[in-house]
Amino acid sequence: MKRILVPVDFSEQATNAAKVAAKIAKKTGSEIYLLHMFELPSDVIDPTNFTTGETGPLKVMFMKKIHEKFEQFKKSDFFEGINVVESVQFHKTFEGIIDASKEHEIDLVIMGSQGASGLEEFFIGSNTEKVVRNSDVPVLVIKDHNEDFEIKNIVFASDFTKENKKTFDKLLDFVSIFDSKIHLLKVNTPYNFETTRESNYTMDAFIKEYDLKNYSINIYNDNSIERGILNFTNEVDADVIALNTHGRSGLSHLFNGSITEDLTNHSIKPVITFKI
Repeated sequence: MKRILVPVDFSEQATNAAKVAAKIAKKTGSEIYLLHMFELPSDVIDPTNFTTGETGPLKVMFMKKIHEKFEQFKKSDFFEGINVVESVQFHKTFEGIIDASKEHEIDLVIMGSQGASGLEEFFIGSNTEKVVRNSDVPVLVIKDHNEDFEIKNIVFASDFTKENKKTFDKLLDFVSIFDSKIHLLKVNTPYNFETTRESNYTMDAFIKEYDLKNYSINIYNDNSIERGILNFTNEVDADVIALNTHGRSGLSHLFNGSITEDLTNHSIKPVITFKI
């Protein structure tokens, strides 16, 4: 891992994401790219006309203020010893993040997210959901403050079909950074049920070509996939949940139901997604 991208709007959530990025950067020797996407209201200014004399001074004012914020932000203690690059773009947020990821050959995007409802909250926010769906590189979503971000246990929730192998190597690379234990999780529900024997066979076939050392195989029964993931994650006190996403269809193939009300206020772990 060489380059980590962190979208920054100078909020508490963005700061939480930057702190985690700094932790990972120090472990991997990576650079951090801080990206601020500036979206101006169309009734105030047309960003496509920033080259005109009429709008030029306003652009300069905006850029000056943003760079002043960046200079202060980059002085944060957690960035010490890390090469940090800043960028400001006038662009729609999620499109700018995707473009910047490609332009700078980013290896990992880390985003802050707000909200206190269940696992679904990570993916209903407009920009976060769009980035998760469209990013070709892994996306790590951070919700809460993580003072000592470590990953001792990570849950990989999957149906363990062959197509999920396309990104499994990327997940293993991420796990190796922290020397984590990976908990392979297959959730059975009343609407998507298979026997323990069938699930074991599928999971064994999935991992047989990998030289896994520190892992567990888990088949978990619950009323929904979302609830099963959350409940299992809490039971093993995992630090991160890892999932695959299918691009245009997003996570709808996996998260096709809402989390019940009794889980909406539970603490949510960071989630990392890999596009198949």
